[in-house]
Amino acid sequence: MATIAVISDIHGNIPALRAVLNDMDRRGVDRIFCLGDLVGKGPDGDIAVDLIRSRCDRVIKGNWDDFIGNETDNPVLQWHQNKLGAERLEYLSRLACTIEFKMSGKRIRLFHASPRSVYERIQPWDDKGKQLSMFEASDLCETREESDVAGYGDIHNAFIHHLDGKILFNTGSVGNPLELCEASYCIMEGELGSEDRAPLNIQFIRVPYDIEQAVQDALQSGMPSPEGYIIELRTGRYQGRKS
Repeated sequence: MATIAVISDIHGNIPALRAVLNDMDRRGVDRIFCLGDLVGKGPDGDIAVDLIRSRCDRVIKGNWDDFIGNETDNPVLQWHQNKLGAERLEYLSRLACTIEFKMSGKRIRLFHASPRSVYERIQPWDDKGKQLSMFEASDLCETREESDVAGYGDIHNAFIHHLDGKILFNTGSVGNPLELCEASYCIMEGELGSEDRAPLNIQFIRVPYDIEQAVQDALQSGMPSPEGYIIELRTGRYQGRKS
């Protein structure tokens, strides 16, 4: 029986990332897969990239990781680019878009936002057709087969749905959760690489961490406009939401 930890959306929040990694160490997970958005929003994307590279077995690209290296006159993005440096930006640009494997007789596909794009946003309240499309393959995928289990990040909102015999789940966010103010990740437990049906467990973990330390990290970093990020950390409420 193998245990795979699945994390996403660290967003440069090191107190949250360290709390999650410490929790994984206590649980003795076998592998760690990261579904992207290592950087942006929080102040320490450079440290997040270095930690993820050293601790994770597989890392794929999120939307922030994709656009952070673009030429820009946005002072916030320029600040993050300068903090990351050229080598880390190059690393992020080379990341793949999906992780695929068999576990307990099921084809698992993990991605950041959808199997088609790191920018396509699918929420748990979207219609069934949109959710079922998450099991489809695209040119970004390692194979062209539909998945039995699809897992993703991006929306910072952990959930699991059973749809027509398939499983769709979201890991939530390590560094910027937007429903409960605790770091979120998942553990998948089953027979890794097996074509034979066997028990498969998907467990959701919430990890308390020092939010006020993350706030101080942001304030002391000199990052531009930290106010919205700090409110999100303390409230779990997305600042782009209109109501």
